Amino acid sequence: MTDEDGYFGERAAGRYDESSAEMFEPAVVEPAVDFLAGLAGTGGALELGIGTGRIALPLAARGVPVHGVDLSRAMVARLRAKPGGDAIPVTIGDFASTEVGSTFSLAYLVFNTIMNLTSQDAQVDCFRNVAAHLEPGGCFVVEVGVPDLRSLPPGQRAVPFHVSPTRWAFDLYDVATQAMSSNYVDVVDGRGDYRSIPFRYVWPAELDLMARIAGLRLRERWEGWAREPFTNESRRHVSVWQKPDTAS
Repeated sequence: MTDEDGYFGERAAGRYDESSAEMFEPAVVEPAVDFLAGLAGTGGALELGIGTGRIALPLAARGVPVHGVDLSRAMVARLRAKPGGDAIPVTIGDFASTEVGSTFSLAYLVFNTIMNLTSQDAQVDCFRNVAAHLEPGGCFVVEVGVPDLRSLPPGQRAVPFHVSPTRWAFDLYDVATQAMSSNYVDVVDGRGDYRSIPFRYVWPAELDLMARIAGLRLRERWEGWAREPFTNESRRHVSVWQKPDTAS
C-alpha cells in the first residue's frame, strides 16, 4: 500500500482527529502514555504509524524522545501543525520495512495499526524490523483488538459497529484468509458516500509466534493500558514483547 492509495490520504487525514475524537480523550490517552513512558525509561521510543500525534505528542511532553514512521504525508502534516509537532522526527515509509538509523528502548503500535499490514508476511516483517531497531532489553508494545468472530452467525460475513440515520459502518471478514475491511456509508444532503479500508486481523498467539521468529519473547499481556487482566471476554489486548538483554 502507498499513500497514494488514499486510505490515509488528505481526505482521511483532514477529519481523522474529529472522527476518532473519543480516542483523544485524556481518559484514553493518559493511561497509554503512562504505560509507554514507564517502559521507555531514559531511552527513546519509536512509534510505528505515528499519524497525527495522538500518543507521540504527550509522550514527548513527558520527556521521552520519540521518532515516528508513517506512510501518510497528509497525516504527518497534521502532526507538524500541532504545538510540538515540528520537534518530532518522522520517517516517511512503510513501517514493515523502513529503517530509521537509530535504536530505541521502546517501539510501539497502537489502536489496531498492526492490522494496516494486510498480509501475514508484512506483519512478520514488521516484527523483524522492530527487533532490529530495539536496544538489548528493549520492548515492543502492540495494542490491537481480538478478532470478533463470535459475532458471526454461520454464513454471515458482516458485523455492524455503527448504525445511525446518517452513517452505517460495518466490518467484513474473510475467515479463510484473515482479510477484513472496515466499511463506511455516510449520508450527506441525501447522498451516500462509501469508503472501505482493508485490514488483516491477527490472533494473540499468532503475534507471539511472529515475535519469536524475530527473536522477541512475550513479557506481559493485558486487556488495556491500566493492566486489567486479559481474559476470554477481552475485546482487545496490550501486549509487550522484549528483546533479550545480551549484557545479562
